[in-house]
Amino acid sequence: MSREAMGRFPVPDHDDLPEDLRERIDEETERAGFTPNVFDAFAYKPSHFRAFFAYHDALTEDTTLEREEIEMLIVTVSGVNDCLYCVVAHGALLRIFGEAPKLADQLATNHRSADLSPAHRAMLDFAVKLTETPGRVDDDDLAELRDAGFTEEQIWDIGSVVSVFNMSNRMATMADMRPNEEFYTMGR
Repeated sequence: MSREAMGRFPVPDHDDLPEDLRERIDEETERAGFTPNVFDAFAYKPSHFRAFFAYHDALTEDTTLEREEIEMLIVTVSGVNDCLYCVVAHGALLRIFGEAPKLADQLATNHRSADLSPAHRAMLDFAVKLTETPGRVDDDDLAELRDAGFTEEQIWDIGSVVSVFNMSNRMATMADMRPNEEFYTMGR
């Protein structure tokens, strides 16, 4: 696998990026100990970088969901969408936040075979339906989430995470975004 962040578009030189992007990338590099390829890839188009990471930050910081639940949603959706980058990168985050080394692999291949609470199974069943057949999502689906114990705000947050990461999966696949080697062993 190439060391480039993505295979189908040129990765911009860090020194040529706008200052705010360089600062954000440097912060993430310091936090992780390496630069996650998603930052270098999205830097291809600075206005999209800013919008994507602003929404990502809102999803992970202004939410009623636990970070583990966010990562469960992302890994499940990414598995359904065959998005290698997101399965590997967010699988690492799920292993860390969820302290469950096997869960990410189970969710990436088939969430129905994972050891889940009834609430998390309902959440992931909904995530898969919104991913695979969004036109079939109806009031009954939201009622099932309510019955599983999710609040209105949590249901909104679930839908937001699923929707944004369906877009992210498609961008990562289209650009041939490559997982960093570091992600494969994190949290194992």
